[in-house]
Amino acid sequence: MKTSNTLKGQVNALPDKPGVYQYFNANDEIIYVGKAKNLKKRATSYFNKIHDSGKTNVLVKNIASLKYIVVETEEDALLLENNLIKEYQPRYNVLLKDGKTYPSICITNEPFPRIFKTRNIYKNGGQYFGPYSSNYTINSLLDIIHELFPIRTCKLLLTKENILANKFKVCLQYHIHKCNGPCEAKETAIDYNKNIEQIRQIIQGDANEISKVLLEQMKQLAAEYKFEEAHQIKLKYDLIENYKSKSIIANTVLENTDVFAYDENENAAFVNILRISKGSIIQGYTIEYRKRIDEDKTEILALAIVELRERLQSNSKEIVVPFEINYQFKDAMVIIPQRGDRKKLLELSMQNVRQYKLDKLKQAEKLNPDQRAIQLLKSIQEVLHMEKPPMTIECFDNSNISGTDAVAACVVFKKARPSKKDYRKYTIKTVVGPDDYASMKEVVRRRYTRMLEEKIPLPDLIIADGGIGQMEVIRQVIEDELKINIPIAGLAKDSKHHTRELLFGFPPKAIGMKPIDQLFKLLASMQDEVHRFAIAFHRDKRSKSQTASELDTIPGIGEKTKNDLIKHFKSVKRIKSADLKELTDMAGTNRGSIVYNYFNCDLKP
Repeated sequence: MKTSNTLKGQVNALPDKPGVYQYFNANDEIIYVGKAKNLKKRATSYFNKIHDSGKTNVLVKNIASLKYIVVETEEDALLLENNLIKEYQPRYNVLLKDGKTYPSICITNEPFPRIFKTRNIYKNGGQYFGPYSSNYTINSLLDIIHELFPIRTCKLLLTKENILANKFKVCLQYHIHKCNGPCEAKETAIDYNKNIEQIRQIIQGDANEISKVLLEQMKQLAAEYKFEEAHQIKLKYDLIENYKSKSIIANTVLENTDVFAYDENENAAFVNILRISKGSIIQGYTIEYRKRIDEDKTEILALAIVELRERLQSNSKEIVVPFEINYQFKDAMVIIPQRGDRKKLLELSMQNVRQYKLDKLKQAEKLNPDQRAIQLLKSIQEVLHMEKPPMTIECFDNSNISGTDAVAACVVFKKARPSKKDYRKYTIKTVVGPDDYASMKEVVRRRYTRMLEEKIPLPDLIIADGGIGQMEVIRQVIEDELKINIPIAGLAKDSKHHTRELLFGFPPKAIGMKPIDQLFKLLASMQDEVHRFAIAFHRDKRSKSQTASELDTIPGIGEKTKNDLIKHFKSVKRIKSADLKELTDMAGTNRGSIVYNYFNCDLKP
């Protein structure tokens, strides 16, 4: 790599200490921010070799100068790197994709606090819990809270002065026992705030203590024969136990733990966090980074850990990860579990991040319908070891009954979708009797001879609706006669006429695919389409030939009149037996008379 003297001097002057480096382009814009255990070694590695990644080489080419900040520890470097990337969003750093604001739970800072879901965070002293990436989770939690505790939902300013001045009246919520009426001083602030404190415990995952308190209260009331009050407490207790059963990991002894899972594709990286508190999953959240150069997954995961712990205000002392990240945190221990509860939680986090990645793929396919098709075509390229994806595929099929009315059809798929304007029908001309191989040869020869003469682009793949025999006769025409090179595959069916396997190569070999694979379904749909098209053409031709034997020999009667007569009378037999008036009413005086006289006046040739 060619480096300016100024930049060489800056690199040579770097200290052997942990820190953060910033690369600038010729316009003095930050284009990359990185962290390092040893600033000098890390920066030097960019300039002393040609990198495998073309994107990294482009980055290095655009570096005009650098600056650095020395820090005490690796964790400080990680925190600083995260903040600088978020502030400057350098061109070549991973980009945190976070256009969507997720909801949080807010406990307001006011007399008789309110609790609600919000997407806006205000610095007004209120307490926020979240964000929650699942609306179902946050709504379920709020439903539990409002079922358990009579918390107000109004926005009244319930100051002591306003309540004493009798400015408010209780609403419907009071009458249906969803609120205890603090607006009319029917509940004290002390009692109200006891409920708020219990709610905080539930949100933070400490439902066990509340459950114990409710159980003791229920037993005490039952011992005092206050069964109605005990029943009301029991309803609350059952709600809490039901909530715990859905949120607590069985047999876990974990207290405060953050579990991280990682997945990626060519362009993006995904990181999920599960926050565990007192045995309960209290939060699950996934973020996505758009990759700019070939960032190492350990660095992306470390960056995401800092971002997610800061965003979720986590101070858990234990961090569970799927692989070594080579970073130590001052106040937390990093663990790679091999078994037990932590391993189960890591697997659960992996399920979440993979589902998020899959959902993103589905969303992208909806926005870009061609994307899924291209992926399937690339799969065909891979399994058949082709030079390029088969953007154009042509399929052939024959149809006849004991050799009569023999026809064939060619259907064309472009980008894995039927291109019906390119479909072609063929009436077999040179073959006598039921000879499928000879018929296939004729059609393939006619098809590609014409394409070569008219200089029409040839397909990338030919698929025969049949097995080894059909493939071979197509090969004989394509390679031996026409001297062109088009890959040929075959789709063989079983005794129940279900597509069984994909054949490829000469001699043909079966390509292993499961019937549930999307690629197999695509190829089977192509086979079904060409079969449908060939059968429809054959039925149409057979129908026409059946009517032609009686009506086409009548002088002065054309195709339109013949079709109109068949459509009206339904059969030739009924046309023969129709009287003169019926025929003239339907076909007109002249043509109706011709048909009547033909069948009734011995005018047949």
